[in-house]
Amino acid sequence: MLLLARTTPRDQVKKRTKGLSVFLVDLQAAKGNGVDIRPIKALINHNTTEVFIENLKVPAENLIGEEGQGFRYIILDGMNAERILIASECIGDGRWLLRKGVDYANERRVFGRPIGQNQGVQFPLARAYAELEAADMMCRRAAALFDAGNPCGADANIAKLLASEATWKAADTALQTHGGFGFAQEYGIERKWREARIYQTAPISTNLVLAHVAQHVLGLPRSY
Repeated sequence: MLLLARTTPRDQVKKRTKGLSVFLVDLQAAKGNGVDIRPIKALINHNTTEVFIENLKVPAENLIGEEGQGFRYIILDGMNAERILIASECIGDGRWLLRKGVDYANERRVFGRPIGQNQGVQFPLARAYAELEAADMMCRRAAALFDAGNPCGADANIAKLLASEATWKAADTALQTHGGFGFAQEYGIERKWREARIYQTAPISTNLVLAHVAQHVLGLPRSY
């Protein structure tokens, strides 16, 4: 586990982002010796747990990088990469869901014609496609900035925001296109529909992304 911990008291640094350090923790060795891990039963099959840390001792040689500079390592270098990764994962999920919806709309025939011939079915699928393509372009821009070592916090956050919402739209559209069969496990839609919803909540919620953009991009007062 990568652990971000305060190593310099808050009242001894000018900015609250200073004095934080990153350590590598051996979870197997730490379990029962300062770390308590409790699984949480969740909506979908993700390994979600609560982690309680109390009186954990970490060897000094487990320090990663420079002491006191952990905020940059974890937040700027680590979390931006994570958000780009999750956004890209969302795009893949969204395209799979969209393809399932399009295939079913072409195959399913009602009143002598495929349901995909009806604009009420066509338009939501077309919009889902457009939104996924736009989100994908934002993901690629954020990834290019990150790879080049340039600031990409806003781009990574926006990519994750757009991708999570586009994927949820694709999931909901695919389920709606399948009608009642969308809830049947044999089609695989209901499982991915449930999975797609998590990305608007984790690893960062939509509201926190909007707060970041409002403050750091638009220059509005900090809201929290």
